[in-house]
Amino acid sequence: MSLLFRRSISSMASLKKASKVVCIGRNYADHITELSSARPKQPFFFLKPASSILAPGEGPVIRPKGVDLHYEVELALIIGKQVKDLEADDEKGAMDAIESYAMSIDMTARNAQNEAKKKGLPWSISKGFDTFLPVSQIIPKSAIPDPHNVEIYLTVNDKIRQNDSTNLMLFQIPRMLSDISKVMTLEKGDIVITGTPKGVGSVVPGDIMRAGIKVGGKDIQEGKIEVGVEESTSTYQFAET
Repeated sequence: MSLLFRRSISSMASLKKASKVVCIGRNYADHITELSSARPKQPFFFLKPASSILAPGEGPVIRPKGVDLHYEVELALIIGKQVKDLEADDEKGAMDAIESYAMSIDMTARNAQNEAKKKGLPWSISKGFDTFLPVSQIIPKSAIPDPHNVEIYLTVNDKIRQNDSTNLMLFQIPRMLSDISKVMTLEKGDIVITGTPKGVGSVVPGDIMRAGIKVGGKDIQEGKIEVGVEESTSTYQFAET
């Protein structure tokens, strides 16, 4: 086994031990429009459990019974040190806090989320099922000189569904990390996913999702995700709360 491969295994294992996964919501204008959501005046975030992380090769995304399952491709930041009370104009501090990157797919039980929005309930069920955060291999920080100018994309059965530049983000990384760190301290190993562009939609068992990231028009190999969808065999079935 090569040293590089051993390091990769170690890094993925530590990723799954993250104290938290913080998700920035509504960070691309066209995505806000397609879900008929309100545009936030400041970064809006929620949590996914680390148990939802699905590492490369660990198997398919599992669709719970009764769930309208949506994909949302996102650039993930892997935090390399403790971050607390970061100021929004401290760009160097924000970028220094990032140890590496990854690609991710924030799987969402859309019908559960819609019900939660309507009734003023928490979103945790819609985001938190096991396998609901497929991630790529870890992308070295040096491979992404400017995270605000990369192309992220997702296909379903080889048809492009999402494909946009991170330069469309409403709130950039320093502002995201500042707002998060003034509420909850970010710890080494935590993951921040930065929002999804337009094009979200449903997947069903048998579908194959592929996602990735391009810098200067070229794919980063470590950022590729390929994962299928299967129906759950659990007795759980989503029903109205």
